[in-house]
Amino acid sequence: MKNFIEEVTWRGMLHDVMPGTEEHLMEQMRVAYVGIDPTADSLHIGHLVGVMLLKHFQLSGHKPLALVGGATGMIGDPSGKSNERNLLDEPTLRHNQEAIRAQLSRFLDFTSDAPNAAELVNNYDWMKNFSFLEFIRDIGKHITVNYMMSKDSVKKRLSSESAEGMSFTEFTYQMVQGYDFLHLFKNKSCTLQMGGSDQWGNITTGTELVRRIAGGKAYALTCPLITKADGTKFGKSEGGNIWLDAARTSSYKFYQYWLNTSDVDAEKYIKIFTFLSKEEIADLTEKHTETPHLRLLQKRLAEEITIMVHSQADLENAIKASNILFGNSTSDDLKQLDEATFLDVFEGVPQAEIARNEIEAGIDVIAVLNEKTGFFKSNGEARRALTANSISVNREKVKEDFSLSTKDLINNQFVLLQSGKKNYFVVRVV
Repeated sequence: MKNFIEEVTWRGMLHDVMPGTEEHLMEQMRVAYVGIDPTADSLHIGHLVGVMLLKHFQLSGHKPLALVGGATGMIGDPSGKSNERNLLDEPTLRHNQEAIRAQLSRFLDFTSDAPNAAELVNNYDWMKNFSFLEFIRDIGKHITVNYMMSKDSVKKRLSSESAEGMSFTEFTYQMVQGYDFLHLFKNKSCTLQMGGSDQWGNITTGTELVRRIAGGKAYALTCPLITKADGTKFGKSEGGNIWLDAARTSSYKFYQYWLNTSDVDAEKYIKIFTFLSKEEIADLTEKHTETPHLRLLQKRLAEEITIMVHSQADLENAIKASNILFGNSTSDDLKQLDEATFLDVFEGVPQAEIARNEIEAGIDVIAVLNEKTGFFKSNGEARRALTANSISVNREKVKEDFSLSTKDLINNQFVLLQSGKKNYFVVRVV
């Protein structure tokens, strides 16, 4: 049995923990759960800290439960929110649950015969047949309104800063989450709930229900909410969330997100989002400090997490795609990119369309550079650039006698024009 609390503490993953938790976990195999909101059919990297907690819990010899909040997802957790959440129907929640399970299986062992194999549970399964009268009679009477009002998540929503106020539905959320803990305590011998630091109030409502209704002892543990050194929100890019699903966030963009992490954040994230040992991380950090321009921490972080979420092949493709812009890539490298990755790499680069029949007939390069695309303002300017040997088509230098044809198409659809080192233009054939 590994010391789970010791492990998450040195990794910077512990914010608060109920007294006695460490001793409780060292006695024998225990069961813990983390709740996951199923409002989308993919996790995003904001979920990863909770998932990593479950994985470390399993690696320490304990049994993790991933709770998909089908019932609570129908309500909306007020913690850290300023507005009420959109409510989802059951078919959507079931679809999201299966997609999330598939992603979690890359981290957690659900299939082995080991006593600590992970389980996926959905609180909708035990809440759907609970009548309102039963709930307020059997559960509600054990927790006072005063107790519920004392929680920070409730206080914030009822404060003068919040224009929205708080619906009764959201107010009851902590009771529903608290009942989850009680149900899992009774039916799965679960004695620990883990979550983000904003969940402390909801988790301790659960420990209170376990004490008052089941006469048992349950524990709470929270991890810090991940922040970025520059004050911007972790897990967000200009395009929104960084998702684990490659259809929502390509492996290239995923890799780039971690690669572009600041030194301060990389030193923190490599402990939280990888399974590298304390010694490996210390050695890597020392080397990074000596040669920060090599960005060793960022590269290793991006590599480890891209392989974990996607695959080794996806990592290699992401590195190839990164080298298109920043390395000495070739025409062959370009032609290996799939359409989605190509468009990700050259996102924001000016584009123009040329009819396919014109490409099939062949177009001289000066017409492509000026008349057809507007990359250059005049034929004379294009001609001077060609004479100066500063024009490339798909990474290969071309002269004035060059003619663009179908053999030059990337994915039978694109051509990359380049002037000098940094000026790019994408031609899309339609």
